[in-house]
Amino acid sequence: MGNSNFVDYVKINCRSGKGGAGSKHLRREKYVARGGPDGGDGGRGGHIVLQGNAQLWTLLHLKFTKHIRAEHGESGGRQTSTGASGKDQIIEVPLGTIARLSETEEYICEITEDGEKHVMIKGGRGGLGNDHFKSPTNQTPRYAQPGEQGEEAWINLELKLLADVGLVGFPNAGKSTLLSVVSAAKPEIADYPFTTLRPNLGIVSYRDHRSFVMADIPGIIEGAHEGKGLGLRFLRHIERNSLLLFMVPCDTNDIADEYGILLRELQQYNPELLDKQRILAVTKSDMIDDELKAEIEKELPDVPYVFISSIAQQGLAELKDLIWDKLNE
Repeated sequence: MGNSNFVDYVKINCRSGKGGAGSKHLRREKYVARGGPDGGDGGRGGHIVLQGNAQLWTLLHLKFTKHIRAEHGESGGRQTSTGASGKDQIIEVPLGTIARLSETEEYICEITEDGEKHVMIKGGRGGLGNDHFKSPTNQTPRYAQPGEQGEEAWINLELKLLADVGLVGFPNAGKSTLLSVVSAAKPEIADYPFTTLRPNLGIVSYRDHRSFVMADIPGIIEGAHEGKGLGLRFLRHIERNSLLLFMVPCDTNDIADEYGILLRELQQYNPELLDKQRILAVTKSDMIDDELKAEIEKELPDVPYVFISSIAQQGLAELKDLIWDKLNE
């Protein structure tokens, strides 16, 4: 997943189609005396529809599409023929996309399944033809309804990654390195904070041709829930993960304390995140011997853990087994 191609937020202006006008037509045929009204109804305006597409993983295709317009409905015709409806404008988005009104942040919908559709903005209704307005006292009405106007709104689309496992840790905890080793993903890796500026997804192969999806979320820092560091922009991606893999380097002064800080940041952002299953991976463990591991184990928090080294590829099979067991509990 190329960093420059990952877009998880766009703001677009959407306008649905106007409904077609009803017809005022009166029946006029050679052998029909005093033909009555036969004006048809106008067609409805096109809707603005959001549709899920499992083949998409970013909102990049909408980044430079600021205005989306649906077609207007056509006017009604003679012989009570209804005008054609305006063509709906379908916006395809990746799974995990949420739509909100820009002005009020009002929730509109969330797309989580392939092919799922939701009408965000309805097209205007077509007007009634004069055939609807005839009565015993007015048998030749010469009026009809105009079509309803379409609606217009600015819409925010934000993507929350759908993944089985989300990697949670401070910058330089080894998240990107782990993802690059266990999957085909090629995230940027360097020895400085915030190398990862956008989430990365990787498919991790497991036994018997099974697999699960792992997401490398940009590093959290203390105060992230208040917007510090990369802040709220990426904390939302963690909400979509089934399992959280906390990663803390073995050379950290207090592993339990760092784990607690990460946990508090998630809790203060969204308390429901604490309901997710959690695993702790103590990274860079190729730098310590068995004796030191035993000492560290005494201080670890009460959560399933495993010592790993992505560079030396130690403990990765055990980590995959633990993840798979937790995902299928």
